[in-house]
Amino acid sequence: MSSLLEILSQQLGGDTLKKMGGQIGADEKSTGNAVSAALPLLINALSRNASTDEGANALSGALSKDHDGSILDSLSGFLDSADSGPGDGILRHVLGARRPVVETGLSKSSGLNAGSISKLMGMLAPIVMGALGKTAREKQMDPRSLAGYLGQERNDMEQSEPQTMGLLGKLLDADRDGDVDMSDLAKHGIGLMGKFFRR
Repeated sequence: MSSLLEILSQQLGGDTLKKMGGQIGADEKSTGNAVSAALPLLINALSRNASTDEGANALSGALSKDHDGSILDSLSGFLDSADSGPGDGILRHVLGARRPVVETGLSKSSGLNAGSISKLMGMLAPIVMGALGKTAREKQMDPRSLAGYLGQERNDMEQSEPQTMGLLGKLLDADRDGDVDMSDLAKHGIGLMGKFFRR
């Protein structure tokens, strides 16, 4: 089974990454670095949310209802109108009150301003949900197996890049006023996905 990061990397390389950079006013390299940190963080957050029965049931229901993967068939069209898409709503559910400190941390690590990061996260969240929903549908995952799949994704990323995942985990653990030193992520954050964006 392909990892969620691999599926997403196939969707977000090349022209799609360039278009995302254009939407947030950033060059392709800076956008790729930010995406490289944001995607593992979102998967980590989804895994945490699905670690309880209530969370897994809620996520499974949301995927079945609203995220069947069709967004992946027309990413260019989605990006043209991403501002009016479901990104903010997804991030409220996935990150909750941690969203400001998460976006501040990603801003510090990538060098992009907070507004660009917020817009980028709003683009990425529906794409992640779409990829996850498509995988869940194809593999006929129930809430328990969905939680297991996300847990395995998280474990694999932690084994591959323990320092990066440790820093991202600190962001997710921080309260609204938490101050997380993200200087190291600028050096290590591209480890998980950087290879996909080095074209």
